[in-house]
Amino acid sequence: MTEDFVIGPKLGELVERVVASYHADARTQHIDRVYLPSRSEIIQLVRDLLELLFPGFIGRQRLTRHNVAFHVGDLLPRIGEAAFRQIYMCLCYVDEVAHPESLHERPSDKRAREVALVFLEGIPAIRAKLAGDVQAAYDGDPAALNLDEVILAYPGLLAISVQRLAHTLYDLEVPLMPRIMSEWAHAQTGIDIHPGARIGRNFFIDHGTGVVIGETTDIGDNVKIYQGVTLGALSFPKDERGRVIRKAKRHPTVKDNVTLYANAIVLGGDTVIGENSVIGGSVFVTTTVPPNSVVTFKPPELRLKTKGETDGRAKPAPPPQPQSTPDYDSMPDYAI
Repeated sequence: MTEDFVIGPKLGELVERVVASYHADARTQHIDRVYLPSRSEIIQLVRDLLELLFPGFIGRQRLTRHNVAFHVGDLLPRIGEAAFRQIYMCLCYVDEVAHPESLHERPSDKRAREVALVFLEGIPAIRAKLAGDVQAAYDGDPAALNLDEVILAYPGLLAISVQRLAHTLYDLEVPLMPRIMSEWAHAQTGIDIHPGARIGRNFFIDHGTGVVIGETTDIGDNVKIYQGVTLGALSFPKDERGRVIRKAKRHPTVKDNVTLYANAIVLGGDTVIGENSVIGGSVFVTTTVPPNSVVTFKPPELRLKTKGETDGRAKPAPPPQPQSTPDYDSMPDYAI
């Protein structure tokens, strides 16, 4: 066995150098400040909330109609206390950053309690939306065995579940906490949905890996998205001093009943995808698409060569076809 590593006489010098690096650049340290939310506690809160959203599937199993009220009565106070504590820390954090000179003069906890209560009161409405999301996933994926499989296994459902929770806090103007929640879901699923995005009912992300949905995106009802889709910003508006204007509308609007196939990229705050439209795979869109349109690009010509033969040309690959949609052949093609 090798000897234990010992810094020895260099310890004091190394400590001084590390601490000096803290003082030299304040951007990566949180020293001489008090308030900061706990990332680990927020992640645990998300796990507890998922147990509340999907009883019997996540967390405690073998729930019955006779003991479920006891289970919720045990779970809700823990969730409420954790939510209040982290909301309070987030609100105090913002106040401390804005007024660092008033280190010990923080607002009362009344606002945090009000926000936490509103958040918890919204749980039944969030569950109603998630029921539609579960059904949309089952209806939209012929590989789904049943609704239970969607809840237990589908990354898209996990991503939208956390986003709907985080979006509620975002609307309540709680800083930091919603983004910590959504980025945890991003790490778990590979799906990046900003908590500010507004998403309608019956939303389904199929496969999901690499999906990016920006902060000011608006998505209607009955929208289906495949892997690799980006709903992003075309540019970042700036003020007269050249600083990025935050919260400005910079991501697209997707209306009801739209399908976006794999690797489609839709950019810009003024870009609107009209109702009942289909955006084909790998299409790049920066302009508004009228309702009832099918957007594709002309497939490249494939050239095949087999051993002992000259080059042959294959027919272009057909554009992606919707799995279960209206008769799009009767709709006008919208070329990009």
